[in-house]
Amino acid sequence: MQNLLGLLANAPLLALAAMAIGYLLGSIPFGLVLTRAAGLGDIRKVGSGNIGATNVLRTGNKSLAAATLLADALKGTAAVLIGMWIDPAAGTLAGVAAFLGHLFPVWLKFRGGKGVATFLGVALGLLFPAAIAFAVVWLGVAYISRYSSLSALCATAITPLVALALGRGDVALALAILAALSWYAHRANIARLMSGEESRIGGSSATASN
Repeated sequence: MQNLLGLLANAPLLALAAMAIGYLLGSIPFGLVLTRAAGLGDIRKVGSGNIGATNVLRTGNKSLAAATLLADALKGTAAVLIGMWIDPAAGTLAGVAAFLGHLFPVWLKFRGGKGVATFLGVALGLLFPAAIAFAVVWLGVAYISRYSSLSALCATAITPLVALALGRGDVALALAILAALSWYAHRANIARLMSGEESRIGGSSATASN
């Protein structure tokens, strides 16, 4: 945390550069780009209208959904690594900015995805064990509940706690901020989970988690 504060105080231009690069990377709407390239049209007019991998899966193209998931995750990881290359303390800023870019991409009038895959990618770049915990929790909850949104909520909630337990308070704070933003983006899913109206994995009606 002290390194990050020092960067902001002593080299604000480097910090801004890392954030700008992170945001631009994060704002690339891979779900939209890949579905259009595959001749499937505008993913925003399919299923939930979301640009994430879960909605891409609704097109029936599993390979394209997997590619979207991977690309959305790796753009978060790439942002962190580029930020660290700019300055060791700038990786966190770049990762947070990438997540914000995915949620609020300038190219899509600031209407993006819910950031689950990008959250994982940022966690992977910042603290590998935290990313592993995310994946384990997501898969476990998905297997038991069959709710993609619930899996995302649980995984994003546990990841900052893992970082904190590992003594990385700076990473825990960054991931907690991203988790709060992801939960806000999932507010409609939370309401449907509470009312019992959320669709399960493999369903076709309700809004997907990313």
